[in-house]
Amino acid sequence: MSRFVFVTGGVVSSLGKGIFASSLGFLLKKRGLKVFMMKFDPYLNVDPGTMSPYQHGEVFVTKDGAETDLDIGHYERWLDESLAKESSVTSGKIYGAVLEKERRGDYLGACVQVIPHVTNEIKARLHDAERASGADVIICEIGGTVGDIESEPFLEAMRQMRVELGYQNVMFFHNTLVPYLRTSEESKTKPTQHSVKDLLSIGIQPDAIVLRSEVPLGEGAKEKISLFCNVAREGVFEADDCEIVYELPLKLHEQGLDEFVLRRFGFTKQTNIDLKDWEGLVKRIAETKASGKSVNIALVGKYVELKDAYLSVATALSHAGYHFGVKVDIDWIKAIDLENGNYEERLAKADGILVPGGFGERGSKGKMLAIEYARTHDIPCLGICFGMQLAMIEFAKHVLGHQEANTTEFDPETPCPVFDLLRDQYDGIKMGGTLRLGEYPCALQKGSLAEKCYKAPLIKERHRHRYEFNSAYRKEFEEAGVVFSGINPDSGLVEIVEIPKLRFFIASQFHPEFTSRPLRPNPLFQEFVGAAIKEKAER
Repeated sequence: MSRFVFVTGGVVSSLGKGIFASSLGFLLKKRGLKVFMMKFDPYLNVDPGTMSPYQHGEVFVTKDGAETDLDIGHYERWLDESLAKESSVTSGKIYGAVLEKERRGDYLGACVQVIPHVTNEIKARLHDAERASGADVIICEIGGTVGDIESEPFLEAMRQMRVELGYQNVMFFHNTLVPYLRTSEESKTKPTQHSVKDLLSIGIQPDAIVLRSEVPLGEGAKEKISLFCNVAREGVFEADDCEIVYELPLKLHEQGLDEFVLRRFGFTKQTNIDLKDWEGLVKRIAETKASGKSVNIALVGKYVELKDAYLSVATALSHAGYHFGVKVDIDWIKAIDLENGNYEERLAKADGILVPGGFGERGSKGKMLAIEYARTHDIPCLGICFGMQLAMIEFAKHVLGHQEANTTEFDPETPCPVFDLLRDQYDGIKMGGTLRLGEYPCALQKGSLAEKCYKAPLIKERHRHRYEFNSAYRKEFEEAGVVFSGINPDSGLVEIVEIPKLRFFIASQFHPEFTSRPLRPNPLFQEFVGAAIKEKAER
C-alpha cells in the first residue's frame, strides 16, 4: 500500500508549496523509494487547457496527453520522472464525475452531497493514482490556502484518508509564512499559529510545519511554533528564500526532512543517499553567476507580460545554460510590439531568437518578422509548435513567393494552406478534443541537425497543437532548401523542419521544453544555446 503525504498552505498563497513538495519527492526518490506526485486544484475548470495564460500561466502537458497546471512541470523536472493524467485533479473534474454518475443513476436516487459523494470521488482519484503508479509514497499538494471555501472538500477528503488508512500511512505537511517586521526586527509566528488553528478546526493535525521566511529564523521561533501548534520540534522545518532554488532540497536534507518521513512511515532499509550530482548542479550555477558569462536570447511571444506563460521554455533555456556554464539572459519581447517597424533594432543584440508556441492570430506578424530576421541574418533560431508553423509560412511568403500563404486557422479560404486540419492524416491518433496531445514518436533523418542534436534515430516528444503541415507543399519546400528532418513514422506528419544552409535554424511541431531536466537539458535547447554562445563569440 502506498503512503500518502498531503501538503497544504496557510497565511498567504504562492508560498512555494510545489517547490517544497518537489524537494521532498526528490529526496525520497534519492533514498530509493518510488515516488508519485499529484496536485489538487480547487478551481471549477475541468483543466487549464482553455484558461487564459494571463490568468493561469502555461499549460503543462504530460506524457499521456493531460493538460495540467504548471506545478506538474515542477514535479517532473525535480523528480526526473514522467507523470500522468492521475497527477492533475481539479474541482471541475470531481464535480463533473459526480454529476455524471448522478445522471446515470449510480447513486440509486440518493440525495447527492459534498459528503460523502464529492469526498468519495476525491479519495477515489487518490486510489486510482496508487494503482496506476505503484508508488511507495504519493505526495499530494492541495492548491490554495487553508480557509478558502473552494479547498474544503479536498481537505475533508484528506482528513478521511487518515482515518481510513491509519495514522502510520498518512502525513500532513503545512507550509506557512513567517513574516519579518523590519521596523522591530522580529519574525512573527502568530499567523502560523492561526493557520494551524484553521486546520485543527476541520480535524487535521499537521505532522510537520514548513516555515517560509525571508530571513533565517531563530531557534526560539521554531520552539514556539512547535509548542503552540502541537508539533514535535523535529517536525518544524525552515525554508528560507534561496538565491539558487535548487539549494532547497539540500537545506531540507540537512534539517533531517527525509529521515523524518522515513522514520514516520517505517521505511527502515532506505538509509543511504547520494546528492553529489545535485550538489554539483548548485555549485555549477553559483560559479556561472559569479563568472558573469551570459548569452542573450530574444523570446518573442504573445503573453510575455506574465512570464509563467512560458515557464517551461524559460526553465529549459536555463538548463541549457547550466550545461555550458553560461547564464541565459532572456529578452522578453511582446510579439505585437515588433509590428511597429522597429523589429531590426529590437532584435539586433540577440545571440539567438526563440519563437514559442501559442494560439491565435494576434502577434503572429511580429513573430514572423522575428523569424525572418533570424533567417536573413543567420542568427540561431528555434521555433516551437506555432513558432514552427509561422517559420514555414514566412518561408512560403518570402522565399517561395506565395504571398497568400497562411494557416486555415487564420484564413479558412486561403489559396495556399501551408497548415491545415488534415483529418485524413489523423487515423489512429488519439485526440484531446481537436488537439493532438501527449507523446508521439518522431523518426529523425540521418545526418540532419535534428539527429546531431538528439544523437538518436528515433525520439519521443510531447505535443499540444491542432493544425499540421500540409504535405502537398513538401516537395516545393524541399527544392528551396528546407529539410523535413523529423517525421511521425505512423502518420507521416511533419514534426521537425530545418534549413541546413544556415548555421542553426530548426523548428519543431512538438514542445521540447516539457522534457528538459536540470541535469539533462533537452537536446534542442542545449544545442540552440550552444549555437547562440558561438554567435556571441564570433561577433
